[in-house]
Amino acid sequence: MAKLFDEYTIKDVTFKNRIVMAPMCQYSSHNKDGQVEDWHRIHYPTRAVGQVGLIILEATAVQPEGRISSEDLGIWSDDHTKGLTELVKLMKLNGAKTGIQLAHAGRKATVDGDIFAPSPLAFNEQYKTPNEMTKEDIANTVKAFKEATVRVIEAGFDVIELHGAHGYLINEFLSPLTNKRTDEYGGSEENRYRMLREIIDAVRTIWEGPLFVRISAFEYTEGGLTPEGFVTMTKWMKEQDVDLVDVSSGANVPAKIDSYPGYQVKFSETIKHDTPIATGAVGMITSPLQAEEILKNDRADLIFLARELLRDPYWAYRAAKELRTEIKSPVQYERGWL
Repeated sequence: MAKLFDEYTIKDVTFKNRIVMAPMCQYSSHNKDGQVEDWHRIHYPTRAVGQVGLIILEATAVQPEGRISSEDLGIWSDDHTKGLTELVKLMKLNGAKTGIQLAHAGRKATVDGDIFAPSPLAFNEQYKTPNEMTKEDIANTVKAFKEATVRVIEAGFDVIELHGAHGYLINEFLSPLTNKRTDEYGGSEENRYRMLREIIDAVRTIWEGPLFVRISAFEYTEGGLTPEGFVTMTKWMKEQDVDLVDVSSGANVPAKIDSYPGYQVKFSETIKHDTPIATGAVGMITSPLQAEEILKNDRADLIFLARELLRDPYWAYRAAKELRTEIKSPVQYERGWL
């Protein structure tokens, strides 16, 4: 049995393999109301048929002003719960565990109206300048994450991931490049972590299941966050009962990134061993042998696939064949593997 197809258990949730569909925005809530549409009902369950062990929905906004785009999924209203519940049911029919990435875009929001960030710094000239968040704004956003968690529970998801990467709100607070505050939410590492600490605490008051945090471990810019520097924060996450850190990089400030197959895996490895905490590796992972090497060399615990699962929803079947491992498929598809 290839390690890629070993079961993996966090708390009382067991994933049938180590393959995770990473959150990827679909920009398909076409009525601009954050609701699940037919595209989502096809896109996500297809990956469950394809035997992905854990499917994490795209960045789902906890506040309407926190959407990356006006066509993002939302979870800021009880009206969103019905569609999300239906989506969970469709994915679970084929044995996948289900996750949702709770998100706030911060200064990278492109919706109409005011946008908000720790400091009034635009990402670049194509983006609006955000309003600096007041302490009341911060408290309301923390509350929004908690209220979203109530809806996550009602919809029946197995995993929550907090989006603390790619230049969105939580990442903006964590990084000294984007957080220029002089109050208790800025300055020192502990202060810059404070908002995430409050969000995790709020979520954990009602959520007992697996909790992930996605981070941008390296910012490719002098003075920015690094994997080694992030270890203090990931140790705090571990103390707060975060189960896994989904290790990505970049996108908080404009920067040139030299990307190549597995270019972010070394960041996962550092976080995993220096914290220590379970990690997910992501970033140009396409080959089953590549995924198996990462797991067997203890560089990560789960493999997060993004664009590769857009290209091939049935990647897991190909991986099983290449790694000489038998896996179950839906009865309707068994003829394809005879």
